[in-house]
Amino acid sequence: MPRRGLRIAFLHPDLGLGGAERLVVDAATELVKNGHHVDMYTTYYDPTRCFEETRGSGGFSVTVAGGWFPRQILGRLTALCAYIRCILAALSMVWISWTYRRSTIMAGWQPCYDVIIVDQVSAAVPFLRLTSSKLIFYCHFPDLLLSQGRSSSALKRLYRAPLDILEEVSTGMADLVLVNSNYTRGVFKDTFKRLHVSGVNPEVAYPAVPIPSDRQLSEAESKWGTELDPALVSFIRGSSNSPSTSSSSQQQVLLSINRFERKKGIGLAVQALAILLKKRKEADAGGRRQQQQPKLVIAGGYDVRLAENRVHLEELKQQVQDLGLQDYVMFLPSFTDRQRALLLAACTAVLYTPQNEHFGIVPLEAMAAGRPVVACSSGGPLESVVNGSSGWLCEPVPEIWAEAMSKVLEPDAAKLMGLNARKHVMSKFSRDFLGKQLDGYVRQLANNSSGTHKTS
Repeated sequence: MPRRGLRIAFLHPDLGLGGAERLVVDAATELVKNGHHVDMYTTYYDPTRCFEETRGSGGFSVTVAGGWFPRQILGRLTALCAYIRCILAALSMVWISWTYRRSTIMAGWQPCYDVIIVDQVSAAVPFLRLTSSKLIFYCHFPDLLLSQGRSSSALKRLYRAPLDILEEVSTGMADLVLVNSNYTRGVFKDTFKRLHVSGVNPEVAYPAVPIPSDRQLSEAESKWGTELDPALVSFIRGSSNSPSTSSSSQQQVLLSINRFERKKGIGLAVQALAILLKKRKEADAGGRRQQQQPKLVIAGGYDVRLAENRVHLEELKQQVQDLGLQDYVMFLPSFTDRQRALLLAACTAVLYTPQNEHFGIVPLEAMAAGRPVVACSSGGPLESVVNGSSGWLCEPVPEIWAEAMSKVLEPDAAKLMGLNARKHVMSKFSRDFLGKQLDGYVRQLANNSSGTHKTS
């Protein structure tokens, strides 16, 4: 007989288009496929700028709560406001749970949700304990390490101190803690020392990506030339007059996908491209065979509400101009899932520039589409990219990156690495694998009065 499905809720801060959002949407969708009822709660949701599954195809509902509280106060206190917004959303869930329990009094005061999964902002966890639900906290990365400029002033340190304490205490109140990589698990251990001493030992649940079929990949390769913006298509093709739109190997196209934030290190790709172009032009001048010059498409998450997105995009454009790369670099702020698939079909390889990234979903998406990846040799990519097989892991030095980019642009190497990359992702990072893993965790919690994240 089929197993009983559980009632599961997610609480996620802003349900936009980032990697963290992709993870919770995938998790919710897969839990639905495993027979569970799932509801998503968030403090912000824009139906015009979201993943398709949140509009109904994922099989779960989306409820906005706590979004009336401002994101900032006088342009500051962003972290505090985020905590308050999530706490307000949690209190809304508590009220819903209490209302549900009153309606089930004859059935023994059943909780509204068997399991609630919280990610990013752990401050909501203590309040959600009032629901009697089992609680999972998914730690993408300790927030106290993501705060920049913390030593800049005594006032900033004073402001962060209670938030940092609250983060550690509230994280420890979850019944189970999950992290997105072994790298993050190590950082968690070193950062939250008191939790580690008390026996909190996070489990690793890798993010996942959809694995497009061979038919879908072939269809994207045949249609990127007609579906992408004509200006972008013209840029990718360059001076080629070939009518073909299906063979990305005829182009020398590198693709960067990241949010327009300084910590993503996109400038590294621009610098490396400048070095690679210089070397190729020098080789051409030396009488060697004429080489096709590579192009770089910089696509990424861009939220006009965020000042850093707006400012950093202009910084990158200025960098391109200063290096004289206007004819070799094109920007694409924000894009749809369909455009992402078409861009992956049009490119030769993907560049992933963040350093010490706790995981990184982009390398998985690239490899699932059969595209090799050049990434920094730190953080999550050390666990997702097989160096020399599915891509190259490099120190964040422009000259080293230029050499790796040159290798990955070789047609035969790109094709072989792409095949290896696709097989690698299919075996370890599929959504189906994530769904089965989460299904095991939620069922174990629902049937176990004690948490599973503490060692004996």
